[in-house]
Amino acid sequence: MDYDLIIIGGGPAGYVGAIRAAQLGKKVVCIEMERAGGTCLNWGCIPTKALLKSAELKQLLGHIGDYGLSVGEVGVDFPKVMSRSRAVSDQMARGVEYLFKSKKVDYVVGKAQIQSPADGAIKKVNVTGADGKTQTLTGKSILICTGAKAKTLPGVKVDGDKVITSREALVVKKAPKSIVILGAGAIGCEFAYFFNAFGSKVTILEMLPQILPVEDAEIAEFLKRSFTKQGIEIHTDTKVEKTEVLEKGVKLTVAGGKTFEADQLLVAIGVDAQTDGLFGNGVKLELDRGYVKTNDRYETSIKGIYGAGDIIGPPWLAHVASHEAIEAVEGLFVPGKKPHKVTVFPGCTYCVPQVASVGLTEKAAKEKGIKYKVGKFPYKASGKAVAAGDSEGFVKVLLGEKYEEIIGAHIVGADATELIAEYTLAMSSELTADEINATIHAHPTLAEMDHEAVLTAEGRPIHI
Repeated sequence: MDYDLIIIGGGPAGYVGAIRAAQLGKKVVCIEMERAGGTCLNWGCIPTKALLKSAELKQLLGHIGDYGLSVGEVGVDFPKVMSRSRAVSDQMARGVEYLFKSKKVDYVVGKAQIQSPADGAIKKVNVTGADGKTQTLTGKSILICTGAKAKTLPGVKVDGDKVITSREALVVKKAPKSIVILGAGAIGCEFAYFFNAFGSKVTILEMLPQILPVEDAEIAEFLKRSFTKQGIEIHTDTKVEKTEVLEKGVKLTVAGGKTFEADQLLVAIGVDAQTDGLFGNGVKLELDRGYVKTNDRYETSIKGIYGAGDIIGPPWLAHVASHEAIEAVEGLFVPGKKPHKVTVFPGCTYCVPQVASVGLTEKAAKEKGIKYKVGKFPYKASGKAVAAGDSEGFVKVLLGEKYEEIIGAHIVGADATELIAEYTLAMSSELTADEINATIHAHPTLAEMDHEAVLTAEGRPIHI
């Protein structure tokens, strides 16, 4: 037997789980079919943030006069924007590879396949490298962290030219003159902001009643208005019935007969589990809608095989994946440790304005029959926000009516994805309004708004 633990997948779940297992003194190998860091680091979270920063700076330079400054004409080197994004990913991937080496984690690049009999005392995994050669690794346990891949439209080929997913969007040679984005989740909204900032005519088509469907309705509506002001065309409650790839672009027909044409189509309608070729003959794990089903210890239907991250289903978030992998590894190797399923976690969208949330939306609270108070504080009442020229947005917090515990928080505006951390800590620690109010927040900071929103929910705001 070669290893205590074989981890398949080197993304935020896989590489973090591997490092934690090594810290616990276990012999561990991480198998990744492309490069350390997985989709998030190489084709998702990290490179998109690099692109979004370029877009944000471009927009800021367009308003530089508001700050009493002047510059010459701002040019755009779009290929350099894209290459910087790739360079950031390369740097971070090398960082993970260094961590593997320093933490004494074995790292193998190749396509992994779990072999039968998988429920025996020794687990076997075949790994096929780029050269076609296969090696067999053995271990006591397996942790599956293969993540998810972008969904595609049936009958519509992703060609990297007229039809793309988020992956192909990260290596486009130039910004299209026009683009239709199908799906208004976090990925769709982030790319809508990016392409619009670089001059593309952007149209968003969303089947559900609001953009960012998982977010609070009031937050989503605010972002929709902001996007519309920026020049992004948005159509919600819009179901696409036909997609055609034309000689010079694409044409989409929606319910009711209306058509939309553009140079390019970005499909951002969600993700599917990444299990292609993962299971050898005779290896049959129980699945739920294609995702690997696990119990409260992250163990699958086959003893000794575990799962964590996107492969076990929503929420499809890198930080949740990392946490789940640590829980699974510690549950496996730390005596007496009882893993827990993730229930409190922040969700973030990095367009401008940013969106972040944790806990219940108002709609969810009403559906659960929970009585609550709402507190809202606008960015325009924050001295720091006004001074920085980022006064668009608001902070919204939901408190339980009886005990004033935080049951949900929703932010739209500058640095929302940073501000949400305080509320996430408060919820995971079961803090109430009293603890937030007893915490002195530095002035002037955006973080003061977290405090002010709580005060507003209690009916005693200071600055509004």
